[in-house]
Amino acid sequence: MAEIIFHPDTVLEIKSSYEWYQNQAEGLGEDFIEELESAYEAIAELPRTWPKFTKSCRRFLLSKFPFSVIYQVSNNSIFVLAIMHNSRKPGYWEGRTSD
Repeated sequence: MAEIIFHPDTVLEIKSSYEWYQNQAEGLGEDFIEELESAYEAIAELPRTWPKFTKSCRRFLLSKFPFSVIYQVSNNSIFVLAIMHNSRKPGYWEGRTSD
């Protein structure tokens, strides 16, 4: 399996979303994290399965939450650029690259 590397800003995206969901209902933040972890596992196993979102990025849509994992695939690794809310600030992450 390919190594997954995260852009530093993804930590803030995950943390703020986790906290928001936890404030909505106890345990909902944990559900969000669990779905992200499942997404990472699926992406690591078959990284080229999910459709291209831009010329160099792919997008994995979460099923229970309105978020996508935006990532780039290289020979030995997967670089997660963003944990993007599907309805807010489209393209804010486009300056993040693995290059």
